[in-house]
Amino acid sequence: MDELKSKPRDGALILDQPAQEDPSRYAGDGKAEEAAEILEELVNLMDLDVQVDIRSDGERIELDVTGEDSGRVIGKKGAALDALQFLINKMVNRFPEGRRHVIVDSGDYRDRHDDGLISMAKRQAHRAVDEGQTVTLQPMNARDRRVIHMSLAKFEGVSTMSQGEGTRRRIQIVPARRRR
Repeated sequence: MDELKSKPRDGALILDQPAQEDPSRYAGDGKAEEAAEILEELVNLMDLDVQVDIRSDGERIELDVTGEDSGRVIGKKGAALDALQFLINKMVNRFPEGRRHVIVDSGDYRDRHDDGLISMAKRQAHRAVDEGQTVTLQPMNARDRRVIHMSLAKFEGVSTMSQGEGTRRRIQIVPARRRR
């Protein structure tokens, strides 16, 4: 086996497989509880009547907000959820060791939102193929653009690219050239 590693080979890349993450290594680190406590304090300052539940697995911490004012926690197009998630990630992960990604959700809003984005992306991809023209989508945030890029990555006959800067960045769905 050592012989194989020492000989150069064209077109081959040999990588050592990293050890699988042990989810129990995060158990008891207190980050999930800290994130939930920060979120509870923030929504209390916003004078909202909600509860925060923790779902934690491996490197991710999911905080689910439920209750009477959960719609206000979502905000317009999820903007309030995104802002809360950003703040909590910055506060919980202020030190590089043991970083864990915090996701703030409310009643599976993010899953429903992603499903809507994927559905819209596929409709627009079909349109781009049928018309043979590039379809440009409305500006969206980086997370939403990533969902669309990923959903169309294996879609036959189109490619995607982002264009623009900052809040005006948008996706273009480009049909493949038709063979003659």
